[in-house]
Amino acid sequence: MPAPRAGRTDKGALQVEHSTTDRLKVALLGIALAGLLIGLGLHASGQPEIARLVWIAGVLPALIALVVEIVSSIAQGEVGLDIVAALSMSAALLFDETLAAAVVAVMYSGGTFLESFAEGRARREMHDLLSRVPRTATRHRDGGLEEIPLDEIAPGDRLLIRQGDVVPVDGTLASETAFLDTSALTGEPMPMRSARGDEALSGSTNAGEAFDLIATRLAKNSTYAGIVRLVEEAQRSKAPMARLADQWSLGFLAVTVAIALAAWWFTGDPIRAVAVLVVATPCPLILAVPVALVAGLSRAAQFGVLIKGARPLEAMARIRTLILDKTGTLTDGRPRIVAIESHDGMSETEILRFAAALDQASKHPVAQAIVTAAQEKGLSLPVPTEVAEIPGEGVIGQIEGHKVLVGGDAFIARRVGRPAGAHGDFPTGSVLVAVAVDGHMVGHLVMADPLREGASEMIARLRREGIARILLATGDRAEVAQAVTAGLGLDALRAGLTPDEKVLTVLTERKNGPVMMVGDGVNDAPALAAADVGVAMGARGAAASAEAADVVLLVDRVDRLAPGIEIARRARRIAMQSVVAGIGLSVLGMIAAAFGHLTPVEGALLQEAIDVAVILNALRALRISPDAQNGAA
Repeated sequence: MPAPRAGRTDKGALQVEHSTTDRLKVALLGIALAGLLIGLGLHASGQPEIARLVWIAGVLPALIALVVEIVSSIAQGEVGLDIVAALSMSAALLFDETLAAAVVAVMYSGGTFLESFAEGRARREMHDLLSRVPRTATRHRDGGLEEIPLDEIAPGDRLLIRQGDVVPVDGTLASETAFLDTSALTGEPMPMRSARGDEALSGSTNAGEAFDLIATRLAKNSTYAGIVRLVEEAQRSKAPMARLADQWSLGFLAVTVAIALAAWWFTGDPIRAVAVLVVATPCPLILAVPVALVAGLSRAAQFGVLIKGARPLEAMARIRTLILDKTGTLTDGRPRIVAIESHDGMSETEILRFAAALDQASKHPVAQAIVTAAQEKGLSLPVPTEVAEIPGEGVIGQIEGHKVLVGGDAFIARRVGRPAGAHGDFPTGSVLVAVAVDGHMVGHLVMADPLREGASEMIARLRREGIARILLATGDRAEVAQAVTAGLGLDALRAGLTPDEKVLTVLTERKNGPVMMVGDGVNDAPALAAADVGVAMGARGAAASAEAADVVLLVDRVDRLAPGIEIARRARRIAMQSVVAGIGLSVLGMIAAAFGHLTPVEGALLQEAIDVAVILNALRALRISPDAQNGAA
């Protein structure tokens, strides 16, 4: 049944609401199925009157819930196939065809249960992804520290931001220096050094030593809260896409009512009209569509693509425009060594070994990236001694009797008496890490956030899947974005965007057809919510983006997009095949019922046979192989 897309302002209330709805659908299916089976048993044992009452008791809860849903849908301007099911159950009860009504009740409640099951599974799998938003802050008070809820922070409060903490409110730096990872807000992959008096935005992460922050705004007025509000507004304004089944509803409803009324008018027998309505109960739509789409959801999950329900999968199958974020999406989002420059005859391997050995003593993200690179090369790293780290500058220590310095180019240059910047050109957007051994500058490690492997192949495959327009939308600098994406053949590039400008980009691109937005940061969340399909990098992305998105990539591979889209399109195609075949057979059955060749019960049994056929066809979606480029569904 159609359900309005809810906002995420109160997750607890939403979880309770979803849980209650799911339990109701399970209960309705259980009552309808129990009523049908118990009634059949009573009828077979020679108690038809009691069986009749049992069938009525099994039908009424489903019918009441269906009428409530229809009224709610009409109030929202939606007309669905629920009306046909309600008409058939009501007419069957009215003319004492209780067995036929019971069969229809089971078929209908089974279809709604399947749809609810798919959405519920997606919600459960999302539970562990949503954990980034800070709930409390540490405040200095009377010479000590206290843990307080965010809504108790007032402008002027002095807060302690520990290493790894997410900055809870906007403020100014009260310590001498700090290293802030703002990638979730701006898309800039490298941590930025800030000095006393500089602004620190809520939602950024402390990538260095602990520092003090003077709050300048209330939590509800800070940058992170503003982004959350943008998400909520985008979700409310997002036009819901009609379910595949509902696109057929008005036409099928008109045909059904016309045949039923004609049968009654020309024969004077209301039972013929009941038989037509029972045969017309749109179970190929109610059952086959959810089965095909649930199968598609399951198949996509096997490729690391979590799609949050049937509606997003249908929308995913229609996408024409793709908007990609850069940092953490098109690129890896973590600094990597792209080159090693030697200045004093030392080999590149030895430069890396000295740097990584010393950086084992640092928690800085760049230092950890250097250590990881050395470990990937299988280098044996000695334990550093006499280590001293200068926050925001570099690390000094002893490695195998040698004095080693690793850090920023200017910092190392001052220590060894060499002019800063005395090195060759390096790629735009890169960061230089200088390495000195025993007072000599031995080399530089060139760190950058390079394009993910296989990005070009992914773009080409997406175009084969029918994506007509592919854009980059990033908060990073234009020159960095251009350098990274050179040669990809993107249709457009938008750089330096704020969260609301990303939303505007999504809305502008809608003129070219349904839009998919892919991102991983907090700054992407509003655009993900505004897009027809929002896709979040769930493995390392921000919880806000995973919460706002319709699809989450559970593995840290953006190339999963192409298989996800292919599975969605082929699952929808299989659903369409089931719909066309099932509706065609139903129309033939309606005509036969109108001419008196089928009783209501026979019509219900015929509809069951049609259901089995279309469901078996729909289950083919479980065997979709997205690697088969040209295979038929």
